[in-house]
Amino acid sequence: MKLSPILITMLGSLLRLRVASAFTVPNAIQQTRPISSTLIRNAVNTEVEGGNKGGGRVSAGVKDTNILDKTDTSKSMKKQKQLDTNPPKGTRDFYPEDMRLRTWLFDHWRSVASTYGFSEYDAPVLESEALYTRKAGEEVTQQLYNFMDKGDRAVALRPEMTPSLARMVMAKKGGLNLPLKWHSIPQCWRYERMTRGRRREHFQWNMDVWGVQGVEAEAELLSAMVTFFENVGLTSDDVGIKVNSRLVITEVLTELGVPEDKFAATCVLVDKLEKVPLDAIQDDLTELGLERDVVEKLLEVLTNNSLESLSSVLGAESNAVKQLTELFDLCEAYGIQDWVLLDASVVRGLAYYTGIVFEAFDRKGVLRAIAGGGRYDKLLETFGGDPTPAAGFGFGDAVIVELLKERNVLPSFESSDVDTVVFAMRPELYSVAINVASKLRKAGQKVDVVLEKKKPKWVFKHADRICAKYCLIVAPDEYEKQEVSVKNLELGEQTTVKIDALADWAADVSS
Repeated sequence: MKLSPILITMLGSLLRLRVASAFTVPNAIQQTRPISSTLIRNAVNTEVEGGNKGGGRVSAGVKDTNILDKTDTSKSMKKQKQLDTNPPKGTRDFYPEDMRLRTWLFDHWRSVASTYGFSEYDAPVLESEALYTRKAGEEVTQQLYNFMDKGDRAVALRPEMTPSLARMVMAKKGGLNLPLKWHSIPQCWRYERMTRGRRREHFQWNMDVWGVQGVEAEAELLSAMVTFFENVGLTSDDVGIKVNSRLVITEVLTELGVPEDKFAATCVLVDKLEKVPLDAIQDDLTELGLERDVVEKLLEVLTNNSLESLSSVLGAESNAVKQLTELFDLCEAYGIQDWVLLDASVVRGLAYYTGIVFEAFDRKGVLRAIAGGGRYDKLLETFGGDPTPAAGFGFGDAVIVELLKERNVLPSFESSDVDTVVFAMRPELYSVAINVASKLRKAGQKVDVVLEKKKPKWVFKHADRICAKYCLIVAPDEYEKQEVSVKNLELGEQTTVKIDALADWAADVSS
């Protein structure tokens, strides 16, 4: 079949126009209606009538080529439009079973805090960036999720809770009665390298004591931490708590002639020595004025893991030794001496720590630090406030969950908390089922009503899947007698209960 020159010219123009419309072009072309393949086929049909040898129309031939219908390009575009169902890197979705685990963990944290007389507080997840930029080069500053908001203000997602707490304490000034014993479970954000148990967002249990100058505050915090471990099934064979004082490294650095203004930055670097070899940070230490021989002498002191050996190095009159001795005596009084041990290499990475510091760790060495904290008496001063003694700890959710899984002591969270499933055998009895469910809920039961017509087989399977204890069936025969059938799903026994007596039945099965 031959196409006339007129048709060929027209097709070429239409094709060029169609291709051009897919790109950014002048307004005149942008406003042109897209050229459809149907329009081109119609043009061919109009132009060619009997042009082929058989004398027939050529529309079928054009239709078969399908040259302007959907192509691989359109499939690719469709694929690109598909939503990425993964959460942002380093973050998590919490499905119902995950939420049950999270609720269980938070309940344990809150229970311990309440037992120790702590009050819960909270603060915005979005804070002023200036709240965290205390020290140039501090690691937490480099890991901020920070940006300029629409009011041209520098803000950040909180990487930790302690600065927010300090801001809140300053805001009340003399209006708060010290000592304060507060706790919180904030979500924190840090853009850091991810490892097992370390993500870019996590929930963190914080317990803080403000207004207590002695190590009694730290001892109380350590005891609370141990109580939590015991409550979730861990022992001192699973977890230990390394304890030290920043005064140890302060006294050593002073003796070695390191300037005081370099102490905080040195602690940040020394804190990394457990994770990286000395050579990896030697240049940074040199920039601070610490030559290799000074660093080696420092590390020699930090390897002391008993009060006796530390006392022999620092002297019996050392404030660090006195402070640690008093703390360990208090730990023995609390009955947690098997959990705590001296480790002079623990300094903690945050620059605001001033005294006792501690870290909970996995004794098998599989996981990173579980929790950590210490004393930060000068934090308010960095914000322009009055010096106020304070101590506290942060305890992340991700690592402890990994540890509980590792030790096989984490409960199952596949089942829901539903006590009873209620369903109607017929649609006209659905209002009765609602009434039955309402009575049970008012009696304190957790009730799941089957909201649409289902066969009994499906209902019992559903009840079994969510681990409900009972199934209440609203059936015609029983309803005529103002009764419902009750099946005990654990025992497989079935009986009937008067609708008016459901509250009493609920009380009986709950006792």
